[in-house]
This record gives sequence, C-alpha cells and structure tokens, in this order.
Amino acid sequence: MEAVLATCSASISELKKNPSALIEQSGGEPIAILNHNKPTAYLIPAESYGALMEKMEDYQLGQIVLKRQSEKTDATEVNLDEL
Repeated sequence: MEAVLATCSASISELKKNPSALIEQSGGEPIAILNHNKPTAYLIPAESYGALMEKMEDYQLGQIVLKRQSEKTDATEVNLDEL
C-alpha cells in the first residue's frame, strides 16, 4: 500500500462536491486526494505552493553556483580599471 504523505485526505468525490470547504477544513495543511484509497494527488494552499516554488528555485540556483565554482580555474582574471 502506498504511503499517504498528509494528515488530511479526501476522495475525488469529496473534492468535487465542495472543494472550498475541504480546503478550509484542512487548516492550511496538504490534503491527499485518494482514488480507490490510493493517493493520486496532493492539494496544497497557494501560499505553500509559492514557498515551495521559491525553495526549488533556490536549490536550482545553488546547483548552478556549484557547477560554476568548478569552472573558476578556466576563468580569465580581469581588472575593471583596465576595461
């Protein structure tokens, strides 16, 4: 059986009936949407989604920094006064 990664869950039928009430009842926590008792999706508040996207962007930028640090040995040193 697949793990449900949320403290709140609802069936697809419940979601269709009244999504706003479901979101309100969750208190801002993620909601596992179940189909035949298996999680098929997770519903999260817009604020949480925005924070998640920021964290993913920070992680991706960090990966770029790490990659470019290894390229530093190939760089040419430049003096701004000489430009």
